[in-house]
Amino acid sequence: MRVVSILTFVYLIIGCSDTLSKEDLNQLNGYWEIAKVSFSDGNTKEYKVSTSIDFIKIDSLKGYRKKVQPKFDGTFDTSNDAEFFLIKEQNGEFILHYKNDLSEWKETILEVSRDNFSVSNEAGITYAYKRFNPINVKK
Repeated sequence: MRVVSILTFVYLIIGCSDTLSKEDLNQLNGYWEIAKVSFSDGNTKEYKVSTSIDFIKIDSLKGYRKKVQPKFDGTFDTSNDAEFFLIKEQNGEFILHYKNDLSEWKETILEVSRDNFSVSNEAGITYAYKRFNPINVKK
C-alpha cells in the first residue's frame, strides 16, 4: 500500500506540472475564439458567441495572429492584416512580443492545451480562448 501511495504522489507531481515547453506552443496553431476576459480589478466578461476568430500560426518561435470571420459554409472571410510576434522564453515563461508601426506589447502565455489557451498582458488583463469549432451548414 505504501508503494502505491508513493507512486501516486510521484505521478501527481510529474503529471500535473503546469510548466510549458516549446513543444506545447505548437498547440497554438489554428483557429481560436475568445471565451472570457478577466480584468485586473476582478471583473470578467464572458463571450458566448464571437463574430471574429483568431487564426494563429507559429513556426520556430515566430508567428502571426490574424482576425477572420467564419462563414456558414465552413470558410472564412479575412484580410491581409496580421499581427506578427516573436516568442521568447524568460524566467521559465513564454512571452509573445508584438511590434508594429504604431505599437509594441507583450502577452505572457499562461496555459496551452489542445482545446484552450490563455495569455495575460502587461495591464494584468487575462484573455482565455477556446478552440473554434466551425458551424457547417450544407445545402
